[in-house]
Amino acid sequence: MTTAGVWATVERHLGSRQVARVIYGAIIGLALVVAFEAHPPSDGAVAGSLVATAVAVALAEVYSEVVGTETRTRRRVRQEELAHFWHDAVAVFFGVGFPAVFFVLAMAGALETDTAFTLAKWSGVGLIGFYGFCAARLAGAGLPRSLLQAFAVAAVGAVLIGVKALLH
Repeated sequence: MTTAGVWATVERHLGSRQVARVIYGAIIGLALVVAFEAHPPSDGAVAGSLVATAVAVALAEVYSEVVGTETRTRRRVRQEELAHFWHDAVAVFFGVGFPAVFFVLAMAGALETDTAFTLAKWSGVGLIGFYGFCAARLAGAGLPRSLLQAFAVAAVGAVLIGVKALLH
C-alpha cells in the first residue's frame, strides 16, 4: 500500500463510528492492564484475559445494539444493521485486545514482562491522546488547541495509571 493509500485509510477510519468503539475498548484494556500489574499473572494469562475480555465486550456490544434496536423500533434487526453492529464490535475487540500483543511478545521472550506492562499502558494512553488530537484538528481547532485536547484526554488515562500506582 502506498503512503497515499495509508493516509486515505486513516482518514476513512477517522470519519467512522469505529473511532468511538476503539477508544471505548482501549479504556477497558487499559483498566485491565493496570489492574493486573499489581499482582501480575503469567504473560499468557494476561494476554488470554485481554483477548477473552475483548470477545466478551464485543459480544456485549452486538447484543446490546440488537436489543436496543429491537426495543426502540419494535421490529427485528435487519441484516445490514447487524453487519454494522459486528463492524463496531470488531473495533471494540481491537481496542480491548490490542495490549495482548505485548504479552505475547513477552511470552516469546522478545520483551520482559515489566516492559510489556509499560508498553501496554502507555500505548493505550497514546492512542487515546492521538484520537483526541485528531478529533480536535478535524473539528477545525488549531494546533495549540488540538495539542491541549490530546493532552487532556491522555491525562485521563495517565491519572488511572497514577492512581493505581499510588494504591499499590
